[in-house]
Amino acid sequence: MDETALTKELIELLKPIVLELNYQFYYLEFTHEDDEDYLRIYIDNEKGIGLDDCALVSKKISETLDKVDPIDVGYYLEVSSPGVYRQLFTEEHLTKSIDAKVSLELNELYNGKKKYTGKLLSFTLENIHIDYKNKEVSIPRNVIDRIILEGNV
Repeated sequence: MDETALTKELIELLKPIVLELNYQFYYLEFTHEDDEDYLRIYIDNEKGIGLDDCALVSKKISETLDKVDPIDVGYYLEVSSPGVYRQLFTEEHLTKSIDAKVSLELNELYNGKKKYTGKLLSFTLENIHIDYKNKEVSIPRNVIDRIILEGNV
């Protein structure tokens, strides 16, 4: 099973558990770092997320994963809040962050820079448009490594 299919299967399996516990399902990633595999689930709610919230969701998710066992390698389960300075992963995250201050971390130089911070103006499938120093800058998505919400402008 490829990673995309596994990720979709995990979302279908685990998102209802998070929602049933009255949390928002922010994002899920299954990633390989430093010779280890990690299943990371980001949860949120209006009141914020504390350690007890993460422990509760982790326990319920672990119970389901132990029964269904969809992952055929050893991994670490991490449940956490996306944080105040959260990474924007999806189109929905971007849409909700229009007019907010964001930082774009690039995987290569673009116009001589590897990081841009400014107000998110809009986005397309190909580009992210920000107000950078009172000038609209369009940055190709294929050079963007991460988009981080910095707060409101």
